[in-house]
Amino acid sequence: MNEFDAPFWKRKTLRQMTTAEWESLCDGCARCCLNKFDDPKTGKTVFTDVACRLLDPETCRCASYADRQRYEPTCRILRPDNVAAIDWLPGTCGYRLVAEGKDLPWWHPLISGTRETVEAAGISVKGRTVSEREVADIRTRAVDWLE
Repeated sequence: MNEFDAPFWKRKTLRQMTTAEWESLCDGCARCCLNKFDDPKTGKTVFTDVACRLLDPETCRCASYADRQRYEPTCRILRPDNVAAIDWLPGTCGYRLVAEGKDLPWWHPLISGTRETVEAAGISVKGRTVSEREVADIRTRAVDWLE
């Protein structure tokens, strides 16, 4: 296999990717859509099972993706220039993996050809979340099933 036969994520940097290529790196797991907080004792980010109010729990898609910051000003929009600096991105995140020079896992839709493998591999948050509208204190909802 020569370099031109390699998939785009192996031969391009994040900055070189087209918009369609960039968007396809997202596996649709919605882990980044979970509310999180910093543990004051450890300084580490703690994930919860509390999903952003814009997340559709059945499709794991944002209900207002194009203008999500209008409704959720704290939503972090991933870009090629900030992926490496966002330390809370899950280790399974396609953006993070490619930024670190790693390959995508077998269950990633770009490898498997289907989004169903994300759920089959236990990576998706589908069926594992509650809405932030239902929770008064997210610190009571910490989870350890992300990695």
